[in-house]
Amino acid sequence: MDADALDAGALDAGALAGAGLPPGWDVRVVERTGSTNADLAGEARAGAPAGRVLVARRQTAGRGRLDRSWASPPGAGLTFSVLLRPPGAPGGAAAGRGWLPLLAGVALVDALRDVAPAAGPAALKWPNDLLLDGRKAAGILAEAVPTVGGPTAVVIGIGLNVTTAAADLPPGATSLALAGARPARAVVLAAVLRQLGRHYDRWCTDPSALPAAYRRVCATLGQRVRVELPSGGPVTGTATGLDADGRLIVDGRAFSAGDVIHLRADG
Repeated sequence: MDADALDAGALDAGALAGAGLPPGWDVRVVERTGSTNADLAGEARAGAPAGRVLVARRQTAGRGRLDRSWASPPGAGLTFSVLLRPPGAPGGAAAGRGWLPLLAGVALVDALRDVAPAAGPAALKWPNDLLLDGRKAAGILAEAVPTVGGPTAVVIGIGLNVTTAAADLPPGATSLALAGARPARAVVLAAVLRQLGRHYDRWCTDPSALPAAYRRVCATLGQRVRVELPSGGPVTGTATGLDADGRLIVDGRAFSAGDVIHLRADG
């Protein structure tokens, strides 16, 4: 089997158990789908348990933040979604579900530190774009899914460029391979799921550590930025911190959504 094969054989229960995934997590691989987030949201509404993971070898209509869509070249990236059913607000304001996409970003940074150190240090552009040397290598989308007769589920989707070539990437993007790292996709997937489970379990019992962990890997804080809002004009200022819900504070104003552009010192 190809060392970079992404199939049920590379992701069987025994291999994943050895990777330290949380007990009960169920990983399923499909050949092709429009959106793993949409598929898993449907399963959540039908009562699927927490810990279900859906991986697509090829995704043709993935969804990003602000209702953007994108497709991944076959065999070049990791596209997958994870279903969580978080408890209700443990431990105060910092435990709000708005922190879950930020938590996933921290898990992704930690996973690449473990299995792709040759790519160099990874950082996050608020809220959760993964940057390698200032270029975007991954995006994360978390969606709340109301379910009948149970707590709201959250589906977290991750799209990571692993071996994607420069010609297949938009301006300002990169991949692990272009950054100098070539880990097998199954190895990267196992590492991300392991770190996601670890951070999520910690957040469920003690959410107070997450804000500090996020700040340590967030490249946006302290930067001069421009926030492109979904509606209205852009806002320019200095990103000074995060509030209790994980919103970005720019010159005293908190933002929960928007494209953040890091500006050079000369503006």
